[in-house]
Amino acid sequence: MKRKSGVTFDDVRRIVATLPDSVESTSYGTPAFKVRGALFVRLRDDIDALVVRVEMDRRHEMLEADPETYFITDHYLEYPWILVRMSVVKVEALTDLLRGAWELARASKQSTKSNKSKGRTSKR
Repeated sequence: MKRKSGVTFDDVRRIVATLPDSVESTSYGTPAFKVRGALFVRLRDDIDALVVRVEMDRRHEMLEADPETYFITDHYLEYPWILVRMSVVKVEALTDLLRGAWELARASKQSTKSNKSKGRTSKR
């Protein structure tokens, strides 16, 4: 019988395996995934939460719609990341979120590469 909610990091690995150019790595000493060197998801230190890249507008909507699953700490207030409770999130929702995070990270690397080829660097 398939779980309705809650995921493991192995579930994250299975989802990310479907995303081209994704590479398992580490970030802040925790397992993470990157695309073309850009981080898009990592395991948080407390191991029941993921740190996932997300657009700020979407993050705000997610926090309001499902605060049991999605949250942030003061550290992430100004950054385009959301925290996801692994024990609660549904696989389908996480799949959608990780695809979006992958697209954002991939696009950010594409933009950085384009700027460098034009003699400019991106502002971070």
